[in-house]
Amino acid sequence: MNSDKKELSSEQREELISVLKARFEKNKNRHHDLEWTNVQAKLASATDKLWSLHEMERTGGEPDVVGHDQKTDEYIFYDCSAESPKGRRSACYDRKALESRKEHKPENNVIDMAAAIGVELLTEEEYRALQQLGNFDTKTSSWIITPADIRQLGGALFCDRRYNTVFVYHNGADSYYGNRGFRGSLRI
Repeated sequence: MNSDKKELSSEQREELISVLKARFEKNKNRHHDLEWTNVQAKLASATDKLWSLHEMERTGGEPDVVGHDQKTDEYIFYDCSAESPKGRRSACYDRKALESRKEHKPENNVIDMAAAIGVELLTEEEYRALQQLGNFDTKTSSWIITPADIRQLGGALFCDRRYNTVFVYHNGADSYYGNRGFRGSLRI
């Protein structure tokens, strides 16, 4: 893979498409009334987005189609791994939070990580919609997009599922934990 151009080799593309197809077929409850052939055609015409899907997969997100926006004719992919993606944990919320830590700094922050792989963090609404498709984050938690007024006060939001209920919590944006990561969304 050429990371400067963010392109996949033909072998990587084929392998990724195969993984995505198998996941799509295994999890029909996530995308009622959608056909794989239409998704695959969209993927074939959006090779630039395949790199982002590959990064979602590489970091443990197990991306899958969760919807189709008929207005924009885009398929929506979310990270659908049972727990917050392993390759995206132990990071504080954003660069400002990272720079504010005086000691024990994490290696990265979720806003920069999401931008680097070309995805958006889930909003609270998107996170709750994901939880309608299965039980996610029963042992981990995931940062979500935080409203500007909360962030300006030093906080950030994260979610998880406990006791068969989706909870939204707050923490200092500079906090980080080994079991907290983030889930991304990508439109193709």
